[in-house]
Amino acid sequence: MSEVIAIDGPAGSGKSTVARAVAERLGWTYLDTGAMYRALAIAARRRGFNIEDEVALGALSQSAKLELGERVLVDGDDVTDDLRLDRTNRDVSIVAANAEVRSSMVQRQRDYVATAPGGVVVEGRDITTVVFPDARLKIFLTASLEERARRRGEEDVESIARRDEADSTRTTSPLRKADDALFIDTTGRSVDLIVEEIVQCL
Repeated sequence: MSEVIAIDGPAGSGKSTVARAVAERLGWTYLDTGAMYRALAIAARRRGFNIEDEVALGALSQSAKLELGERVLVDGDDVTDDLRLDRTNRDVSIVAANAEVRSSMVQRQRDYVATAPGGVVVEGRDITTVVFPDARLKIFLTASLEERARRRGEEDVESIARRDEADSTRTTSPLRKADDALFIDTTGRSVDLIVEEIVQCL
């Protein structure tokens, strides 16, 4: 299996930006697991599913073909432009709490890394605790609520707080810091400094 840097943290903590930058610095592959859940939520809505229908969403998570890259596709349908819509922000916490969906996605993530050339920087909410608990390096990023809302311009403080609550209290794979993860508060810090701190830990 490829070497893994696993990065977890709440919405707006800088996971995607930092993970991409670390991957670019090292010449590794980058995997945004949140986009996988968002893509599934969008596909479910477009197909007229009840987003709270656990059985239907579980079946979709097993059968759908996900393609991740500059554009994100589900069964050939481009969902990229809907990934950050308000509706998707609301739906993704419901979809991500579905135990069957999470089980399917975890396996997809492990399969992706197993076949990736070289190292992989993987970011999400349960990467250090569930998906890759034996990762070479585990990071937990956070930032103040106000800073995170500012970064996520399309989401206000209340929306971010709701997602924090949903992600950290769900029964299946809740968001939490792994005991051996490096804790980094990104508030007011440049991406370059954070990337340097992470790379120096390898």
